[in-house]
Amino acid sequence: MTLLLDTQAFLWRVTDDRRLSKRARTAVAATPCVVSIASCWEMAIKASIGKLTVPLPVSRFMQEQLEINGFSLLPVALEAAAVVADLPFHHRDPFDRLLVRAGAAARGRNRVRRPGVHEVPRAPHLVTAWR
Repeated sequence: MTLLLDTQAFLWRVTDDRRLSKRARTAVAATPCVVSIASCWEMAIKASIGKLTVPLPVSRFMQEQLEINGFSLLPVALEAAAVVADLPFHHRDPFDRLLVRAGAAARGRNRVRRPGVHEVPRAPHLVTAWR
C-alpha cells in the first residue's frame, strides 16, 4: 500500500502541524507516500495570491520536502486530467478532483487528506487514512 497525500496533509506533515491527526501521522510514518504534482500546482497558485507562505520558491520547497521526507512525486497523466470531467460534483475543489483521478490511475494508493473533505462515491479505490 502507498499513501497519496493531499496538499493540506502534505503541508501539515512537513511543518509538523498538530492538525494532522495521530492516526494520519502514524500511517505516513509507516507507509510509502506520494504527493501529486497537482499539489505543487495548488501551492503555487495559493502562494501567488497570498493564501500560502512557504520559506522557499514552491518548486524548491516541494523538492526539498519530498527528499527530506522520502516522499515520491506522482505525475498527472493526461488521461487522469481529462477524466476529471466525468466525476460527479460532490466536491468542487479542482485539486481534490484531480487527486481522485490520479489515485484511480495509480490503484492501490490510499489517501490522507484533511477533515471535512467529502468522500467521492465513485472512487472506491481511495480509502481515507485520516480518522
